[in-house]
This record gives sequence, C-alpha cells and structure tokens, in this order.
Amino acid sequence: MTNPQAPDSNPSPPAGSPRFDSAFLRRLEALTLITRQARSGQWQGERRSLKRGQSVEFADYRNYVPGDDFRLVDWNAYARLERFFLKLFVEEEEQTLHLLIDTSRSMAWPPDNEATNKLAYAAHAAAALGYIALAGLDRVTIATVDAALSQTLRPHRGRQQAFSLFDFLAGLQATGRTNLNEGLTQYARQSRQPGPLLIFSDLLDSTPPPSNPQSPISNLQSPPSQPPWANGVLALLARRFEITFIHLLSPDEANPTLSGDLRLLDAETGQTVEITADYESLARYQAGLAAWQAELRTWCAQRSIIYVPVTTDVPFETLIFTFLRQRGVLA
Repeated sequence: MTNPQAPDSNPSPPAGSPRFDSAFLRRLEALTLITRQARSGQWQGERRSLKRGQSVEFADYRNYVPGDDFRLVDWNAYARLERFFLKLFVEEEEQTLHLLIDTSRSMAWPPDNEATNKLAYAAHAAAALGYIALAGLDRVTIATVDAALSQTLRPHRGRQQAFSLFDFLAGLQATGRTNLNEGLTQYARQSRQPGPLLIFSDLLDSTPPPSNPQSPISNLQSPPSQPPWANGVLALLARRFEITFIHLLSPDEANPTLSGDLRLLDAETGQTVEITADYESLARYQAGLAAWQAELRTWCAQRSIIYVPVTTDVPFETLIFTFLRQRGVLA
C-alpha cells in the first residue's frame, strides 16, 4: 500500500470568476433579504424602517418598480433621462449580511468539473447573495473557514463594491482541514454587528464530536446527536445571528455510482479506507446520508436555523430564486 500524498500539498485552483450579465443582475436587484429580527437601522426606499425620528442621508438610486413610493422618485433624473429612478436613503445604522464559506480541502470536489465543484458553486451563490445585499444598500462581509477563521473581506456597501466582492470570491481556494467549530466560534467572538448569516459548507468536518470519535464517512452510518460544530453555532445564536446553512454535496457524493474493490482517500486527513462498493454497501451509504441530513435538519429546526441541502448539479440560480425564497431568506 502506498502512502497517500499530503492533502495540502496541491491547493485547488481558484473558484472561478462569478461575473454576471446585466440581465441577471437586474433579476437579482428585484430580490431583497428578509430579516427575522427587528434591526436598529434600515434603508429607506428598500424596506420599511423600524425606527422613527432617525436622521437619514441620500445613498444611491435604483430603478423604479410598480408599487414603489412615488415620493421617492427623483424627478430631476426623470426630466434628464426620461426614466424613473428611486432615491434610496440610509439611516445611521444598517443591516449586515454575513457570508461564511468553507474552504477546506473537501470543498475542492470534484476537482475536474467546475460546473459541479462545491467551492465554485458556493462562490457563485455567495456572489449573487452579496450583490442582492449591495443593491439593497446593506453591508456585506465575507469570511472563509478551514482549520480556523481564514480570509476576511471587510464590510462593503453599495453596488459599486460588487466587483471587489466578485474578485475576492474568484480567488478562493480549498486548502487545509475542516474545523468549522473553531471558525464559527472565532467569528462570533470578533463580529460586532449581527445579522443574516449564510454558511456554505459540505459539513464534512474532520474534527469529530467527542461522543463519536470516528471519521466523517463513518459518521454517516451512525449520525452523532450533536454535530461537531454545535458550540460554534450556539455562540453565533447567542450573538443574535440569523443562521442559514447551505449544505453542499456534489452529485457523486449524494448518489455515488462506484463499484468493485476500492481504496478511498480522505482529501483532508490523507487517511484511506478500503471498501467493496456493491448494491448493499451503496444502499447503506444512502441510508446513512439520509439519516445524517434528517438529523441536521431537526437539530437546526429546533434552534430556528434554516437548513437548505442542495446538490451542485442544481443550478445556483435555482438555489437563489427558488429554494431561498421558499425558505424565507429572500423575497
């Protein structure tokens, strides 16, 4: 048996540039983030303010859509351009959208197919969500997590910051091992302004819970009652973050078509396991995966966390325009 190559020796290629055409951006601009808690600061012209008597300042324009308040139309702009534009104003404080992306080694799968690569999928979906927030004049901040909290894009605001956000996401690489619990705990400790927080991860954490010291693959057969990242999530909830998990799996992880005697390599630890893939073993895998996701769904629901499992052969546009709207993240 040969020794496996060190998993961190060859970082994955960058996630790919999440650039969108103008028609797609206009579709994104029609969406808005939904917050489940009353925020201290809100943007006038995009959503109703929850504060009264607060000073406001002009911030940006957006296209008028039926139902908007005519009092916010810029008539000077209409006289020059013969198009309706809505004035947007900001109060002294505003909402921040937090996007956390798992950049551990397992997110590089599959390495030879960008169309279903988990990190590329996360980058494109995060870019779309970030643009929705920027167009709505919310702040956006992005952080990456592997063995700990890693890269961070400082808070951005305004549509003019979209290219900076896209460039940051395009440069992401999947390296290192997962310790989601440590990264989430660090983020809860250092973030000063809570808000909607979306976590993109395959949740294949190489740090097992103390009650079940096995590999993530073994955990599929006997799902732990407490996920290994539970304490980090609870720390975020204590800081009043509104958490949504986007649980990403590639098609061959969700529905493997392996057969025969195989040696599987853990992309993060370098450990190997020999299996015989046949109908019975694949059925056990599918049952374990279903049980794991059901337990995650229940654990999240008990804590008012939105859990959205998705395979990366589902277009990310479907995640944005259908799944997240159905779950009340967007409207």
